Amino acid sequence: MKNKEKYYKALIENRGQFNEIEVGEQLGLHETETSEIITQLLSEYRIEYAINRSCNYSLTKKGMKKKSRT
Repeated sequence: MKNKEKYYKALIENRGQFNEIEVGEQLGLHETETSEIITQLLSEYRIEYAINRSCNYSLTKKGMKKKSRT
């Protein structure tokens, strides 16, 4: 899913500045599509629910390790 990867990268760059819905809106995604992407990323353990400034999700340690390899 192309939008999922775009959203994930935008979430990384966001660093908690905007909430998760606003990040999706910046990419032109509807709230329902953003919620579906969040659900998928949670099930893949790439993000976790943890309040991070304005955003309610942060990268998991597993997700951060993948980022550092690229």
